[in-house]
Amino acid sequence: MRSPWRWLAAFGLLAGACASVATAATSNGTLTKEPPTSLAPETAEVADEVVVTTTPTSTTAPPASTTTAPPPTTVAPEEFWSTISPISSDLQQRMTASWREGCPVALENLRYLNVAHWDFDGRVASGELVVHADHAENVSAVMLQLFDLGYPIQQMRLVDEYGADDDASMEANNTSAFNCREVAWRPGVWSNHAFGTAIDVNPLINPYVKGATVFPPAGRAYADRSQRVTGGLYPGDPAVEAFASIGWGWGGNWDGAKDWQHFSASGR
Repeated sequence: MRSPWRWLAAFGLLAGACASVATAATSNGTLTKEPPTSLAPETAEVADEVVVTTTPTSTTAPPASTTTAPPPTTVAPEEFWSTISPISSDLQQRMTASWREGCPVALENLRYLNVAHWDFDGRVASGELVVHADHAENVSAVMLQLFDLGYPIQQMRLVDEYGADDDASMEANNTSAFNCREVAWRPGVWSNHAFGTAIDVNPLINPYVKGATVFPPAGRAYADRSQRVTGGLYPGDPAVEAFASIGWGWGGNWDGAKDWQHFSASGR
């Protein structure tokens, strides 16, 4: 028979161990909760930001700060703009290739247009044209119509960007207006462009075509007008009608040669 003192001794040891655990638990704070230490305002703000950025799936977290939000995937609707101004001295310095003494129109009779247009990537771009002062308002109105139609223009720069070289400007599919030059193959005859009363639109993909002759030569791939392409101009198109609304004629309506890019006040 075992002695009852041995059981009592064992019980005493167990009770002592429990007391030790209780004491240790109380001392390390897991069973008691001290009032939280208040944070300084700056620290509290940082703590909240950490919660937001480290627990993005939480349904209770506040929205992320606008200063750290990713760029939006959509943009506000774009709006058309157009400004018309006289030829400034700075602009005159840019136009040394396209205008010179002896041109059939004086600088004071020209106007500089800065207009919005859609580019081939579906973005709104800033374009520039120089036209005759008498037609500036009408040309601006046409640009508004083209913008509203969503008609794309690859680029619209002064022809001086290409040294006033019409061939180079066409090769770059650059839409332009004023250029003090003669009619191609007609020495001594001023082009409508020399008066600021003509515009060539997307000239690479709307080339001049007469029989086997195509200008610019790189536009030969677009000479077949049965193949519609972005930025092309075709009979009955709203873009063509936009120019007709201000009384300008289109080279695509000519008999014989077709100048698909060309619009002018004279119709030629």
